[in-house]
Amino acid sequence: MTVSPETSYRLRYGAPTVVEPPAQWTAVLAQQLSHRSVRRYRADDEVSDETLTALIAAAQSAPTSGNLQLWSVVAVRDDARRRRLAVLAGEQDFIVQAPLFLVWLADLARARQVTSSVGSPTAEGADFVEAALLSFIDTALAAQNASLAAESLGLGTVFVGAIRNNPLEVAAELGLPPNVFPVFGLTIGHPDELVETAVKPRLPQEAVLHREQYASEPPTTHLENYEDVLNGFYAAAGLPESWAQRVAHRFGSVAGLKGREHLRAALLDRGFQLR
Repeated sequence: MTVSPETSYRLRYGAPTVVEPPAQWTAVLAQQLSHRSVRRYRADDEVSDETLTALIAAAQSAPTSGNLQLWSVVAVRDDARRRRLAVLAGEQDFIVQAPLFLVWLADLARARQVTSSVGSPTAEGADFVEAALLSFIDTALAAQNASLAAESLGLGTVFVGAIRNNPLEVAAELGLPPNVFPVFGLTIGHPDELVETAVKPRLPQEAVLHREQYASEPPTTHLENYEDVLNGFYAAAGLPESWAQRVAHRFGSVAGLKGREHLRAALLDRGFQLR
């Protein structure tokens, strides 16, 4: 049964909201607003190859700039390989627990190969930041499509950005050729019904929606109210409170990057020239 717009908005923003529901409400909107991270999966409950095929078809249906399709994905099912990837991604055990782990890749290798195959002496255009940016955008759009498709089938997912903690080691583990870079992972499996996950509230729309021009000083009250709402969510989940402190922890010092301060060097090592 499709969740009502009032309930969907309340869960997404963590409180009754003054956001006006749309005139038409669809199952797709309800599915999108009910997104939650799932880190506990039922043991011995596989994701079939038929389902994987459908998820990749959904991913390939995402927008892609100029139809360049500058992404690829590695599906990892092998227990030992998932265990090694979990170690590289900060000892996150749910990667081992999930039956399917997709590692999404920014892929300029295929574009370079195609360019060479039609007789171009160089693929100089792929050396610029624009090419790298396009490949990362394509990868993110495709992966989000796959995640939404998985959730529509009753599966649980969570994105794993910590794949970028050790990108060169991940590339070696997956046998990636030059000009292919691991962007993030996505665990997929059947949620453990004994562990119920909640919809995490997001910032109020007033904090992210700008009309006509960017409001350089968003009202402080919106951020303060969100801090209160999210603290309630964290307290119920038994997690440390304060969204603001989490932001500060990530960006207040280099240590918060957990090795990702070396990404530029890693990209150059993988063949992304970033001119």
